[in-house]
Amino acid sequence: MRGAKSAKWVAIASVVALGATACGGGGNSGSDDMNKGSADPKGIVTAQLSEPQNPLQPANAKESQGSRVLRTVFSTLVDYEPGTGKLQYINAESVEPNKDSSVWTVKLKKGWKFHDGTPVTAQSYVDSWNWSANVKNNQTNSSWFADIKGYEDVHPEKGDPKSDKMSGLKVVDEHTFTISLTGSVSYFAYKLGYDVWAPLPKSFFKDPKAAGEKPIGNGPYKFVSWDHNKLIKVRKYEDYKGPNAAKNGGIDFKNYTTADAAYSDLRSDNLDWIEQVPTTALTNYKEDLGKRAIDEEYSAVQSIVPAFYTDQFKDIDPKVIQGLSMAIDREQITKTVLHGSRTPADSFVARGVIGHKAGALGDVAKFDPKKAKALIKEGGGVPKNKISIQYNADQDHKPWVDAVCNSIKQSVGVECVGDSKPTFQADLNARDKKQVKSMYRGGWVLDYPVNSNFMRDLYGTKAAGNTSGYSNKEFDELAAKADKAPTLEETVKLYQEAEQLLVKDMPAIPLWFYKVNSGQSTNVYGKIPYGQDGDPIFTDVQVKKK
Repeated sequence: MRGAKSAKWVAIASVVALGATACGGGGNSGSDDMNKGSADPKGIVTAQLSEPQNPLQPANAKESQGSRVLRTVFSTLVDYEPGTGKLQYINAESVEPNKDSSVWTVKLKKGWKFHDGTPVTAQSYVDSWNWSANVKNNQTNSSWFADIKGYEDVHPEKGDPKSDKMSGLKVVDEHTFTISLTGSVSYFAYKLGYDVWAPLPKSFFKDPKAAGEKPIGNGPYKFVSWDHNKLIKVRKYEDYKGPNAAKNGGIDFKNYTTADAAYSDLRSDNLDWIEQVPTTALTNYKEDLGKRAIDEEYSAVQSIVPAFYTDQFKDIDPKVIQGLSMAIDREQITKTVLHGSRTPADSFVARGVIGHKAGALGDVAKFDPKKAKALIKEGGGVPKNKISIQYNADQDHKPWVDAVCNSIKQSVGVECVGDSKPTFQADLNARDKKQVKSMYRGGWVLDYPVNSNFMRDLYGTKAAGNTSGYSNKEFDELAAKADKAPTLEETVKLYQEAEQLLVKDMPAIPLWFYKVNSGQSTNVYGKIPYGQDGDPIFTDVQVKKK
C-alpha cells in the first residue's frame, strides 16, 4: 500500500520491511553481464503463472495467481513503498481518519483514467465496493467490506440483500468520498492496498462476466488477452498517472504445469522469471544461475490445515492437532528436503509483519515424539489413525508433504499420505466446495503488514480466507475488540493475545516461513526487485536491448 502521511503510519510501517538477502553462487550463465548493455523500455517480460482460479475481478482473487495479474491491471488507493514498507499513495491524494478512526476521508488524484479512456472518480470506487460486497455477485473476498456500515444490508447471512448500496459509503464530490465503519479500525488505511479495493469503470457493470475475462483497469498495464491454461498478456499503459509506471513494454504470463518445466525454460532463456525453483534443483540452482539466483525471505507462512467440516476433525480435541504438530521435525525437513530454503515457523504470523512475536507457538512447534504421542492419546487419538494432506501438483510440494507424512508416521504411528490435485485451481476449488478429505496445504502471503491479516482474515468465522470451517467465538470476540482499539499499537497487542487462543485451539499447524528461491534469465537487465509479498515488482523489471 502507499499511504497515509501522518508520522504514526509512516514510523510504524517502516519497521515491517524485510531486508533484501538476495544472494547468488559463484556460477556461470553470464551472471556477470546482468548490468551490461542497456534496457529496452519496450521489452516484454515473460513470467511464470498458474491458471487463476476465478475471473479477473478485483474482489474475486484470494489466491496468488489471479492476484498477480490483477495487480498489474488495477491500481489501488495506496501501496507499500518498495524497500521500506512505508505506506505510499497511488491513486489517493490522501486517506485521513477522524479522531477515533471510524470515518475515513479519501481524496483522489486528478487526471486518472481507466484503460477505456473514462475517468477514475470517487463514484468508481463506491460502485466497485458496493458491487463486490453484494452477496448476489458471489465475490470470494466480499467479507473484506464487512467493516463498512451497511455491509449487512448488501450481504445478509441469509436471503436477498435489502439494498444494493452500503450506507457507509458517501460520494462528496468527483474526487472525494467518505468511508464510515461500524467501529474504529486503527489500521484501515493499510487494508486499502489489497486488490479487493480497486475501482471499476462503468462498462464493468454492463457485463461483469465479460469484464472478468478481459478486465479494464486503471493500473500500469493494460490487459490484452487470456488464452486459458496457456498465456495471459498485459502491455504498458502509456497514459498511466501513478508513481509506479512500467519500465518495460509489458508482461507475458506463461502457464506451467510443473516447476521443473518452468526451471528448464528459465535456464534456456525462454522464461525471464520463475516463481519457485523445484526441489530437485535447490542444491545447485545458485551454481546454475550465479548472480541471477534469488534467495530472499518474504512475509508468508506454510501450514497444514484440518478440514473441520469433516467427520474426522469436526469434534477433534485440539490436543490431537498439537500432538501432530510436535510429531513434525521442521528443522530436519527444512535443512534436508528443502535444502535451507525455508525457516521453521515459530508463530502463526509471518516474520516482517507488525506484531510478529518470535516463539509464540511455544512447545507446539518443537519436535518431541514422546510428548506428541501423549497429547494425541490424551485427546482421544486420530480418528481412523490416518490423515491425508491435499496439495497442488503443479508446484513442487510433493517432496515436503511426503517428508511431513514420514515424520508423523515414524514419530507417533499415525498413517499419513499425500492427496494431490493436478493444479492450484483444482486444489482451491476443492477447498471452497468443502471437498477436502482430511487436511490441506495452506500457504498465506501478507495482504497488508499487520498481524491481524494472519489471524482475523484467515481464522475469523466469516473470513474469506477461512476455508476450513474453523470457528471460535472467543477468538472472534477478541479480534473484534482488537479492531476497535484506538491505536495500532493496542490493536497489535490484542491480536498477540488472540494468537495464544489459536495456539490452544490449533486451527492449523504452521510449518515454516517462506523464502523466494527463484531466478531470472539473461534477458533481464539488472536485478529483479521484490516486494514483501514475495513477487517481483514487475513495473521495475527491465529487459535488455537485443
